[in-house]
Amino acid sequence: MTLPHAETVAPSELSIVVVNLCKGPIYRDTHERAWASLLTLRNQVADYVSVLGLQVVVDEAEGYAYLRTHLSDDAVDEGEAVPRLIARRKLPFHVSLLLALLRKRLAEFDASSAESRLVLSRDQMVEMMRLYLPESTNDAQLVDTIGRHVNRVEELGFLRRLRGQDDLFEVRRIIKAFVDGQWLSDFDANLDEYLAGLRELRGEETR
Repeated sequence: MTLPHAETVAPSELSIVVVNLCKGPIYRDTHERAWASLLTLRNQVADYVSVLGLQVVVDEAEGYAYLRTHLSDDAVDEGEAVPRLIARRKLPFHVSLLLALLRKRLAEFDASSAESRLVLSRDQMVEMMRLYLPESTNDAQLVDTIGRHVNRVEELGFLRRLRGQDDLFEVRRIIKAFVDGQWLSDFDANLDEYLAGLRELRGEETR
């Protein structure tokens, strides 16, 4: 018996945009078709995802767009009618540390350079984090540990490995949307406590 074949229907531009956004942020330089369609269909996209309790955020100047939960934290705490589609993630401390360091490095870069892309090597990120980790007699193990944190930040979409150059990464500008001033302020308070404990561990005087 021959089963009937489903008719092949080309996806609409709206579908392409929404599916790409549901998979993760879209960027002007890497998702050219979806980005162009988003700018044309922004109102339709906003209406579509709002049904799912989501809001589309578009930063044309920086060239990225992403989805975030539309409901306020108060509504979430009280129990919202629509289940949260985008889950909150509690990041490990050292992954949060790397995000904070990258965000600050990007701010310094923007203040001192006319270039649009901040590119860092894996070795540079290792040196950025080394001061914030307990001393180790096994340097290779320390580098591997930091390398895992770098890989995690890449998986989260805040770093992009340059094509053909495994040890070079572009810091994605979407990090500015997620690591804002309040986030940095809260993290710095926790970092002070962490550094005090680290100095004690190293046998240094806490100032």
